Amino acid sequence: MHIEAIPTGAFQEICYIVHNDAKQAIVLDPGDDAEVIEQRLGKLGLTVAAYVCTHAHADHINALAALHANLPAPVAMHSNDWAWAFDSANQIAPYYPVPARPRIDTPMPLESAKDWEFSGIRFQCIETPGHTPGGCCILFPEPGILIAGDTLFKGSCGRTDLPGGNPRQLKESLNKLKQLPDDVLVFPGHGEDTTIGTERATNFFMQ
Repeated sequence: MHIEAIPTGAFQEICYIVHNDAKQAIVLDPGDDAEVIEQRLGKLGLTVAAYVCTHAHADHINALAALHANLPAPVAMHSNDWAWAFDSANQIAPYYPVPARPRIDTPMPLESAKDWEFSGIRFQCIETPGHTPGGCCILFPEPGILIAGDTLFKGSCGRTDLPGGNPRQLKESLNKLKQLPDDVLVFPGHGEDTTIGTERATNFFMQ
């Protein structure tokens, strides 16, 4: 399995492309700069098997509709976030407008299954509400990689002072992540990658 990290938009949100040797790819959190993401997919010769969203904040999904229009594939997002993802309140002016809705009726709800597979790429969804009501982390268990969205950062964690945030839930979610093995690589939605072991030992919010 291979992983590409693409910083996007004003907040340098990181879109991750996870792909296999068969040139199938999952695009996680296409936050902005749809053309850049599409060009990277084309340069690598990848076919999009699915779009997976860790949560629905505008800086994580603003490129979703444009990519989906040009490169259609299933969309997976937690139902609790899909419910407000494209509402007028979900914008970060002047940096991110209200996200456009992809042309699908409903997504594949991330909460509906523990184990997922798209074109040979397998992962597990860990529900981690707190930053948003439907926040999730995506675990690829065989290589030991966690796409953490905005739940866990190197030395920090997601905000809970935005609409839908819940400090108690986020603490419970971080406790879930503490149970993962030390050597699991953590790729957050912003900033540098880290490991579960490092965060358990040094991150105040993981104590």
